[in-house]
Amino acid sequence: MSTCLFCKIVQKVIPAKIIFEDKLTIAFKDINPQAPTHLLVIPKKHMESMETITSQDTNVLGHIILVARNLAQKEGHTKGGYRLIINSGPDAGQSVFHIHLHVLAGRKLTWPPG
Repeated sequence: MSTCLFCKIVQKVIPAKIIFEDKLTIAFKDINPQAPTHLLVIPKKHMESMETITSQDTNVLGHIILVARNLAQKEGHTKGGYRLIINSGPDAGQSVFHIHLHVLAGRKLTWPPG
């Protein structure tokens, strides 16, 4: 079995507050939310970081963005807006090495982010 935390969520070995799932992705609430809405959308296929993806991964990555948009809309953030973030590498803040897209919304988000 993989030691990857997010792979274990995909396999339902570790519980998560899953809000969406299809054949390519799973989305759940972040356990350390940085905004009133803080969701993570991940591919079910293990992809370590943006540096390890290939052209064969473009469909799943595009799908993740559409899922994130749909979830933001479902949560009611179309008018006020939302932020999508993928951190790649430790200096960017990636702490789980399985690609994940953060969906942040529900408050005024500042810039620069960090």
